Amino acid sequence: MFIPDQERLAIFEQILNEFRGVNAASQRRRFKAALLRLGSVLTFELSRFLDIYNPPARKHELLHGEGWDIVTTREHVVTESGDKHSLGRFTLRATPKDLVI
Repeated sequence: MFIPDQERLAIFEQILNEFRGVNAASQRRRFKAALLRLGSVLTFELSRFLDIYNPPARKHELLHGEGWDIVTTREHVVTESGDKHSLGRFTLRATPKDLVI
């Protein structure tokens, strides 16, 4: 079953507190912070713990608007409902030269 460890949950809470707001720019800041601190993050984690409504859209903006190099892989995980889900894992490969969070 997919259960993030306490350290990961603490990082998500810290990021959420640092980068408040519901607009797309705030969501991208949280997404970037998660990638920089954790290296990779699941779509489920982004939506559930970082209040990012549409993670694929934010990824697209980071790729095409800001020059981030993020690769997506699929993982099958069992969530708290007991059902298996196919989730995307976003992994950071490179940041743009002029990094702004």
